[in-house]
Amino acid sequence: MKDKLWLLSIRLKDVLAQEDGQQLIEYILLAACLAFLCTAGMKSLAGSINAAFTSIGTDLTSAVA
Repeated sequence: MKDKLWLLSIRLKDVLAQEDGQQLIEYILLAACLAFLCTAGMKSLAGSINAAFTSIGTDLTSAVA
């Protein structure tokens, strides 16, 4: 049992010493920031689209009447 724990600790140290995961974390942070910016941009864009459709609806309603 002691040998297995020793091997596990060595493997864990090797995994923590690798720098490959650092790039993955950077990509995840970049994707999270991009998603946040897209969400913030969609809020203002949604208001503009809503106003445009309301205007079109109003124009169509008045044209029919």
